[in-house]
Amino acid sequence: SEEDHDANESKIAKAKKDLKRTSKTKFEEYLEMEMPNSDMLAQEDLELEKKLAKKLKVKGGKLRGDDDGLNILFEGFSDEEAVNHSSSKKRKKKKSVQQAIKDDIGDDSTIEASEGEEYSETTVVEIPVNAPSQKRRKKRKSLLQGQESDMVGETALSVTPHSECHNAEVASGEISTKALGMESSGKYVAPHLRSQTKNESEEQTRMRRRVRGLLNRLSESNVESITGEMATIFRSVSRSVSSQIISQEVLASCYNGPRGNEQHAAVFAAFIAGMASLVGVDFSAKLMALLAKIFEEEYLKEDNLSLRNLTLLLSYLCIFGVCSCDLIYDFLIMLSKRLTEIDVSTILTVLQCCGMKIRGDDPVAMKNFILCVQNRVNELKALSGDGEAKINGKRMEFMLETICDIKNNKKKPKEDTVQHTRIKKWLQKLRVEDILIRGLKWSKLLDPDKKGQWWLPGDIASATDNVEEVANSIDKEALEAQKMLELAAAQRMNTDARRAIFCVIMSGEDYIDAFEKLLRLDLPGKQDRDIMRVLVECCLQEKVFNKYYTVLAAKLCEHEKNHKFTLQYCLWDHFKELDSMPLLRSMHLAKFMAEMVASFTLSLAVLKTVEWSDPQMLSPKKIMHFRMLFEAIFEYPDKVIWNMFTRIAVTPELETLRQGMEFFIKEYVVKTNKKVNDKFKLAKKALNNTEGVLM
Repeated sequence: SEEDHDANESKIAKAKKDLKRTSKTKFEEYLEMEMPNSDMLAQEDLELEKKLAKKLKVKGGKLRGDDDGLNILFEGFSDEEAVNHSSSKKRKKKKSVQQAIKDDIGDDSTIEASEGEEYSETTVVEIPVNAPSQKRRKKRKSLLQGQESDMVGETALSVTPHSECHNAEVASGEISTKALGMESSGKYVAPHLRSQTKNESEEQTRMRRRVRGLLNRLSESNVESITGEMATIFRSVSRSVSSQIISQEVLASCYNGPRGNEQHAAVFAAFIAGMASLVGVDFSAKLMALLAKIFEEEYLKEDNLSLRNLTLLLSYLCIFGVCSCDLIYDFLIMLSKRLTEIDVSTILTVLQCCGMKIRGDDPVAMKNFILCVQNRVNELKALSGDGEAKINGKRMEFMLETICDIKNNKKKPKEDTVQHTRIKKWLQKLRVEDILIRGLKWSKLLDPDKKGQWWLPGDIASATDNVEEVANSIDKEALEAQKMLELAAAQRMNTDARRAIFCVIMSGEDYIDAFEKLLRLDLPGKQDRDIMRVLVECCLQEKVFNKYYTVLAAKLCEHEKNHKFTLQYCLWDHFKELDSMPLLRSMHLAKFMAEMVASFTLSLAVLKTVEWSDPQMLSPKKIMHFRMLFEAIFEYPDKVIWNMFTRIAVTPELETLRQGMEFFIKEYVVKTNKKVNDKFKLAKKALNNTEGVLM
């Protein structure tokens, strides 16, 4: 029918109209080919433009740039087409910049786009608009194939020169991976470590990364476990390489740490002490040499933060027994000779951290340091202008007050925290006393010509280059050792352990030297009990009583409680021999016991095995011996006597001992020596001091 025909024609006309509306011009097709996501990008740009226009209150709701004279050509186009034109302008501008980079690098360079990125604004190859459509399609297809095969997903824009200039650096306008501190593998390397990694093997790089990870987790709670893991890593490669890598990482982590954080320095110092105990003293020596070198470098830079952190680490190395106070004093004297503002701050850091400890270790050296500071202050006072300003500074004044307080023993030593106490017990189990380095000087750490085991004070080979002197020294030592062995045999030292103990005790330079050598003997089983027996025997064999043995015995008992029990049994065995003991030997034994009791190493309870109430058991020689003992005790000051007798006054089990001692002193000591009557009254009053109050 006619109506159906008209309806069909209207539908056809409407379809043609819709088809005409959806059809696109060649320019629109080209833009879509150039930008597959142009519709979405255009919509996003329009939305962003509307938002900005609303915020900036732009008239007409449009953001417009400078008129370049081309806007008139797009008057008939929609907003989306205008946006596409703008994007095309940006793309052409970017191409010109990239072409300039390409010209700087070389004509043969190629510029690639990132893998997986759609062909959009970052595409650097332009297809002419007036090119034939077939050529345009072929060029676009080849470009897309090249993207899929050759693109690299790491960088958005990379430059690949020819093989002839493969290692050449790019122009200054390019942001290269080298400028970002990147390795060829694409991993970031800190600036202060870049020079180190260039000459390192892959294995060393992995080790450094592993060491750094462990140090980043280091804290007071896990220092024991991390030290054990680090010792395992240390043994996996050569000692020189492992010492260097671990030392560098430790110091880098420490002096770049938080400002003035003593806890941070203490943890690292404990770690170094533990490592030295596990792997050897050479580790701590080389680390301190590197510390001194870095300190001097940072001193020239005047970096107060790094200097303070390094100074705190050095101070805690002394506290935890890695280095002796000799190095600290030499370091302080070196600073006091200059006494600049940085030196004053560094001296203050040391004194506040370990001032009281080094004063107790060597008071004479502390006195020399104070004299050195006073001389330098007087020199600055003699100067005019700048010298007076340095003296009148607040920091200098505070340093002088601190030195005065330490000198007069007014400054209280720092109390150990619970964590520090636990760490010290852990280090004591590792025998940290064995790794203490004595006699080191700051100049020795900085000496570039160090040879051999330079950290040992008796390193003959490194101390002299004269072969004849070395040979003569060895011959003399061998001759002395032979004489010492003969003397040990004469003293009835019938086992290898006793002979070794005898030679160490008799050849020690002082009690500290003998103590350290005795610890290094590492006697197996129960042979360490022979130490006290040999020591007492040596003391009794002397022609003149020598307090060297009492000080050494007190040091051993302080270090290990088992030595105290061994000493008690040894003295009880000698009590049984008093009737047959020569008078000189008995007198030395009495003085030895008096010194042990006066130093509070032992108490008077050691006399509980003596039968004071049985006159038949008290033979004349025993009476003579114990009389010499109490007379030696009464020679000490009243405070010491009061404390000695008060120690046994509070124990109910020692009532028999107290009564027997009081009876013996009254009958056999006071009656023959009236001078000790006042001392006896004080001792009697102390024995009745049930409250146990000490003077």
